[in-house]
Amino acid sequence: MALRNHSTITEFVLTGLSDDPRIEALLFVLFLVIYLLTMMGNLTMLLVIRTDSHLHTPMYFFLSNLSFLDLCFSSVTVPKLLKDLLSEKKTISVEGCLTQVFFVFITAGTEAFLLSMMAYDRYAAICHPLLYGQLMSTQLCVKLILASWGLASLNSVVIVLLAVNLDFCEAQTIHHYTCELPSLFPLSCSDISINIDILICSILLHGLGTFLPVFFSYARIVSTILSISSTTGRSKAFSTCSSHLVAVILFFGSGLIRYLMPTSGSFLDLLSSLQYSAVTPMLTPLIYSLKNMEVKAAVKRTFGKYLQYFK
Repeated sequence: MALRNHSTITEFVLTGLSDDPRIEALLFVLFLVIYLLTMMGNLTMLLVIRTDSHLHTPMYFFLSNLSFLDLCFSSVTVPKLLKDLLSEKKTISVEGCLTQVFFVFITAGTEAFLLSMMAYDRYAAICHPLLYGQLMSTQLCVKLILASWGLASLNSVVIVLLAVNLDFCEAQTIHHYTCELPSLFPLSCSDISINIDILICSILLHGLGTFLPVFFSYARIVSTILSISSTTGRSKAFSTCSSHLVAVILFFGSGLIRYLMPTSGSFLDLLSSLQYSAVTPMLTPLIYSLKNMEVKAAVKRTFGKYLQYFK
């Protein structure tokens, strides 16, 4: 029975992270704190970048978009996870499941493009500092952001069409805490070999298409940094891209593990999903602020300015 002509299966059952009420209560507190920190951290980044003129540069323009994406990405899965941790029966409608699949892919896909653009931005700043203003013009930055959303949307539509065309029999239990396409495949009673091939091709095309520019950008960056004779100069140049490098490793590492390894509902499956959908969005503001003196100074200026209104 095709999902688009569904008459009997109207919802799926999620196994969640645990079936022990005490563990679920602890997990609820943990992920509520993570979600609140994610909201506070990324909203603070958006506010600071928006209001402080010192941060009106291409690098921080991309970073503000990254913060917005992390807000969206986390909100796609974590609120539903929190609700399920307090519920005895964890269910999601077919329409809700497809919606979640779509938004997971569009936010994650856009973030992958954005991290690739940020790598190019660091390449331009370190390898061609005198031409940086020409290479990273405002018009180009806006076009790159729009292109990333457009390409990610197109990829998400293809992914959702794969899910819509699946045939489901009696199996309704998703061995996961959220709806993701790899978790839906085991529920299908039809031949999914073509769907899996298309998904793998899509992930590889999208992944390599965004990761290779990161790789080549950092290859040139490392070469340029090593050619700097001054130790202080090398340290300063590396510090400008170290935060982005950490974000790339966290995002691409956990994402590729989740979508390229066989789905089994194992602890590694759940951990990799939690890593890129809940933990990484929380860490992003910390990664870009702890070692970044410009952001620290801007935060002090911004909050100092707003505190004056209450005096």
